[in-house]
Amino acid sequence: MNLTSTVDFSTLETTCAYLPNQNTRMQYKFIKGANAALSSALTQRGWRRFGEYYSRPQCAGCEACLSLRIDAQKFEFSKNAKRVFRKNASTRIYIRPPSVTAQHLDLYNRYHALMKEKRGWKHYHLSAQSYYELYVAGHGTFGHEILYFVDQKLVGVDLVDILEDGLSSIYFFYDPDFAHLSLGRYSLYQQILLCQRHHLRWVYLGYYVKECQSLRYKGEYTPYQILQGLPSLNQEPFWR
Repeated sequence: MNLTSTVDFSTLETTCAYLPNQNTRMQYKFIKGANAALSSALTQRGWRRFGEYYSRPQCAGCEACLSLRIDAQKFEFSKNAKRVFRKNASTRIYIRPPSVTAQHLDLYNRYHALMKEKRGWKHYHLSAQSYYELYVAGHGTFGHEILYFVDQKLVGVDLVDILEDGLSSIYFFYDPDFAHLSLGRYSLYQQILLCQRHHLRWVYLGYYVKECQSLRYKGEYTPYQILQGLPSLNQEPFWR
């Protein structure tokens, strides 16, 4: 792996977005032209990719953010999951390289306006340039978007990386008018199915924070493993 194009840096402490009365500090790697092997190695060690930036928390005195991965090959779909599939019988799915369109931006901004109202998320209007830098740049050969359509209308966008041993779930947003379809759950089930079909073992779900309403749902998908510690690229990651 060639890391000569990597720039490492850390942020100053800021208010934590997940837990009240907590501060956070993030460690970053800016990597120009990362390939699938490097992205796989970083993901296995708890790094999250957004554009050409990889990050993971390094918070003093707090280890609440746990990197979680689902064992897709051992996952069994429940009766509730099958109900979600039935609700989406007319939903159409397309996989392609990530892009940014007016439809993407409208959907993204409407979704975040909803989350601000429901859960108090900070919301600012995202421009095409900012969307590109967050979700399109740096995708290489491994980054994809899974698009969800109902009656030719774009209702969901799922950003994923398909890596050497699994799939990294980066971000999903959907049309609030189609919340009845449980598109968040449906998109995760599709990620699991994608891994099963392509003989990939893991769905890397990012950070599980038990006390955070927006992230605690990840613990419902079993069996899963949690990364132990913050291994460097020179250390073998240990999950259990």
